Amino acid sequence: MAGNARTQNVAKYQIGQVVKHRLFGFRGVIFDVDPVFANTEEWYQNIPANIRPHKNQPFYHLYAEREDTDFVAYVSEQNLLVDESEAPVRNPLIDECFERSATGDYKGRKLAFH
Repeated sequence: MAGNARTQNVAKYQIGQVVKHRLFGFRGVIFDVDPVFANTEEWYQNIPANIRPHKNQPFYHLYAEREDTDFVAYVSEQNLLVDESEAPVRNPLIDECFERSATGDYKGRKLAFH
């Protein structure tokens, strides 16, 4: 059965791209994308109702940073913007998965499995 435009969610951002949160200003590197909301209902309900995003949009997993801390974030597409600062993101988890490219984005590391 073919989907329609309301049910097909094409991600605007890519894995390895540096983005920032539209409301809270933290920055991060995308390491995974869910085509629609895929977290817990408890997590969703903890977002204040006046800023709660709709579920039928891509959600992004980020290795994120604030000035004082590093963390993993889960953010709706509507709350992300491209980060144009060109500054590296310092979250230590990034180095395990990515290498920074000349363009400032992050490319997946080639991992050797034994």
